[in-house]
Amino acid sequence: MASTSTTLTLPVLPLDDEVVLPGMVVPLDLNDADVRAAVEAAQAAARSEPGKPRVLLVPRIDGAYPGTGVLGTVEQVGRLADGDPGALIRGRGRVRIGAGTTGPGAALWVEGTRIDEKTPEPLPGHVTELVKEYKALATAWLRKRGAWQVVDRVQAIDDVSQLADNSGYSPFLTTEQKIELLETADPVARLKLATAQLRDHLAEQDVAETIAKDVQEGVDKQQREFLLRRQLEAVRKELRELNGEKDGEESDDYRARVEAADLPENVREAALKEVDKLERSSDQSPEGSWIRTWLDTVLELPWNSRTEDAYDIQGAKAILDAEHAGLEDVKERITEYLAVRKRRTDRGLGVIGGRRGGAVLALVGPPGVGKTSLGESVAHAMGRKFVRVALGGVRDEAEIRGHRRTYVGALPGRIVRAIKEAGSMNPVVLLDEIDKVGSDFRGDPAAALLEVLDPAQNHTFRDHYLEVELDLSDVVFLATANVLEAIPEALLDRMELVRLDGYTEDEKVVIARDHLLPRQLERAGLDKDEVILDESALRKLAGEYTREAGVRTLERSIARLLRKVAAQHELGDRELPFTITDADLRALIGRPHHVPESAQDPAERRTAVPGVATGLAVTGAGGDVLFVEASLADPETGAAGLTLTGQLGDVMKESAQIALSFLRSHGAELELPVADLKDRGVHIHFPAGAVPKDGPSAGVTMTTALASLLSGRLVRTDVAMTGEVSLTGRVLPIGGVKQKLLAAHRAGVTTVVIPKRNEPDLDDVPTEVLDKLDVHTVTDVRQVLELALAPATSDAKPEVPVAA
Repeated sequence: MASTSTTLTLPVLPLDDEVVLPGMVVPLDLNDADVRAAVEAAQAAARSEPGKPRVLLVPRIDGAYPGTGVLGTVEQVGRLADGDPGALIRGRGRVRIGAGTTGPGAALWVEGTRIDEKTPEPLPGHVTELVKEYKALATAWLRKRGAWQVVDRVQAIDDVSQLADNSGYSPFLTTEQKIELLETADPVARLKLATAQLRDHLAEQDVAETIAKDVQEGVDKQQREFLLRRQLEAVRKELRELNGEKDGEESDDYRARVEAADLPENVREAALKEVDKLERSSDQSPEGSWIRTWLDTVLELPWNSRTEDAYDIQGAKAILDAEHAGLEDVKERITEYLAVRKRRTDRGLGVIGGRRGGAVLALVGPPGVGKTSLGESVAHAMGRKFVRVALGGVRDEAEIRGHRRTYVGALPGRIVRAIKEAGSMNPVVLLDEIDKVGSDFRGDPAAALLEVLDPAQNHTFRDHYLEVELDLSDVVFLATANVLEAIPEALLDRMELVRLDGYTEDEKVVIARDHLLPRQLERAGLDKDEVILDESALRKLAGEYTREAGVRTLERSIARLLRKVAAQHELGDRELPFTITDADLRALIGRPHHVPESAQDPAERRTAVPGVATGLAVTGAGGDVLFVEASLADPETGAAGLTLTGQLGDVMKESAQIALSFLRSHGAELELPVADLKDRGVHIHFPAGAVPKDGPSAGVTMTTALASLLSGRLVRTDVAMTGEVSLTGRVLPIGGVKQKLLAAHRAGVTTVVIPKRNEPDLDDVPTEVLDKLDVHTVTDVRQVLELALAPATSDAKPEVPVAA
């Protein structure tokens, strides 16, 4: 585009942080010294020249001037709208600023070159499109502002330079953007710049309007929800008053409830933080419901509530003796615990290092010996609350530690729920069937119990749901289990082990007379004087109708007896009162199920043939009698080697190999025809083949059975044995001596052989059982054979000297 230059000498009128473009008309305040000096200098110069006074309008940004200014003419001098003196100046065209010069007045004069910005006709096509776009954008912006009268003026401008300079009126342009427009001499480039600036502004305005609309809609919704909730509260209040309820019942003012509750300081702080979240959240948000449930749980826990222990040691022992017969180990342990607690309290040592004097006991024994009911007796004796937590089949770790609150339906763990149910921080908690806890992909609950049952850690137990510390150090934990081996070693290490090995026959009679019979009489609807159970009947029930370590089956047998008598009385076949003796049992409940081997006909006994020996074992149901049978295959039909049946474990199979190897190497010494063992197959069988069996304690029994088979000598019916055997014939110690001797006593065995190194275990066996058993302690398997095998010439029981 062509442009011509004209040199001018003009006074400078500086504009602080303002930009005037050609075509704009602006009023300026003459109170500003720089403005007044420039206008007066221009008026003085105009007296000698024709035309209106002229000035150079130059933006002044931080004391600096751009290289381009605007030629302006003073159109009028007068008063502004506020009454101050002012001048109306119109921008005429761009001037490129040159060097300074002198002139009349106090203003600064400079020389400048006028820039001619006319656009040639006709306009190129792309410029025409640019003009249309700019006019469309400007019209859209002006319509949004309601400046309809300006729309026509903009549409009437055809000159590209004037149209671009018209952007100087845009209030949204910054000073830097206006200076950029001022210094762009090319009209088309200037119009492109103005179009881009206007387009960007409209885009920003659309986004701002969208945000404002969304915000306004949200505010309107909140205001409407707030108003409706206030109306709902007013309606509920009126309904409560109509129903006669006091205002404030079932109040949701959790802050007041937390501040009024007796909470530890750390729990109070956590609860108040949750209250703050609740007050900020909406009533309809899921988080509000979670927080309310958490606060209800925290407020319901007995944080500082404790029951006073009954320190009457004699009274506690009397309660334990009255409610449970036997179980002396547990009774002594609880009595010791109460005595120590009493002394600590008397000396002000109730809390040491943040921990109190709790206890963790593991009651391990066969079913039916009273482990679960013992927990209630302990709580009764101590004057504490009792809670039972059933752990059988629990496989989810969250059952112990609780769920995270982020899960739907989250709950605290069973330990926290037990404390909540008890209503005190020092209850007796019975963890029932702790050996039945399983593990899967949801975690290992037994591992989660490690912190609960560790006296060094449980004073700061942290449940995943509560996420605050809970002091369990004053809780007495009683864990029950049937199988000791099923409890993880790390968990067992944190508990004090108390074994309950079962009851003797005399103890069962006492329990049946004092506890089971009164309870079953009441359940059968009978008075204690209507049906009397003679002691001979109780003894026969315990000895021949039931064979168990506990008393559950015995209680069921008593209940069956009483039901029979009650039914016969209602049918008119029985007169009450009635005394049941041992002679009446067969007619009422049938024949005995467990007849001792010694009571059977000699020809019908299992040991009536060579190769059968009686052993002793421990199962999940307590001690039991185990028979071992051995046979030799025909050399013509049977293959050589050892065959084992009866669902045996690896350890028991190894014991059979050891027994066979010992007899092969010492057969001549024992006068046994061991030549038969080379070519004939040996078969050892343990009856009750559906029951898994394992362990080393059947070693001497298998050796005795094989020796009996090879020698043709019978094994004495009244002899039972247990012990591990070595390759050299040594008898090694085993476990479960008390349970095995109780089983032998129940089975009618009179002579028992045990390892010499198990002799100290006899101290745990009840005296009445030892008085009825002839117990031999041995160190070598040769002594066992001397004791157990009858002479080959006679089936009668020989006189056997007691082994040293």
